Amino acid sequence: MEIQDNPKLLVVDDDRKLAGLIRDYLTPMGYQVELRHSGPDGLAEALASPYAAVILDVMMPGMDGFAVLRELRKKSDVPVLMLTALGDEADRIVGLEIGADDYLPKTFSSRELLARLRAVTRRTRIRVEAGATRELVAGTLRLCEETHTVVLAATALELTTLEFAILTSLLKSKGRVKSRERLIEEVSERRFDVFDRSIDVHVSSLRKKLGDDAKNPRFIHTIRGIGYSLHEPQTPDLSL
Repeated sequence: MEIQDNPKLLVVDDDRKLAGLIRDYLTPMGYQVELRHSGPDGLAEALASPYAAVILDVMMPGMDGFAVLRELRKKSDVPVLMLTALGDEADRIVGLEIGADDYLPKTFSSRELLARLRAVTRRTRIRVEAGATRELVAGTLRLCEETHTVVLAATALELTTLEFAILTSLLKSKGRVKSRERLIEEVSERRFDVFDRSIDVHVSSLRKKLGDDAKNPRFIHTIRGIGYSLHEPQTPDLSL
């Protein structure tokens, strides 16, 4: 069995049949799966216990998946895989902007679910096990892989798992251009359609947290038609 440490997963979905099918499929794969069927219950459980990842439905009565994710991100950076109805693009963009690590249409196959789930949990496991002690620095921006912390001047930044991976990749290639395709390969570990702009949504969200202006960036520069590069700020940084 590929998974040895029996990671815990939380599935939050008011569709009890689908949630049960997800549990039945993932349990033999080595996962421990807990189910919650409402937004408030899912949020409370996600904050109460450590989970390797949360599979979160968007469309739930009362407190929907977006509301759950917003509250969750105030206190936790647990990887979140969102389930969207029919792969609606608007749902995907909103979810990514408020902190989802990946998304999956509700027409997903079991193999695709497992592949996406392994990708988001693998990024977290690699980060925890890497044991790298050195900091990556650009001006007053400091990132530590070992502690999974990012500090800008005196301000600690709260990044999603994927945002942290993007920033790490760009910092390690500081001053060099990184193509969108290369960046996707390094941080996503899944295939993206050629028209999929999800990586750009994550970069946009990361820029906001860095206080970057896309038209006059201090850190992340867009190289039109190619990708992105991260540079040392040309002027002294100011606290956020």
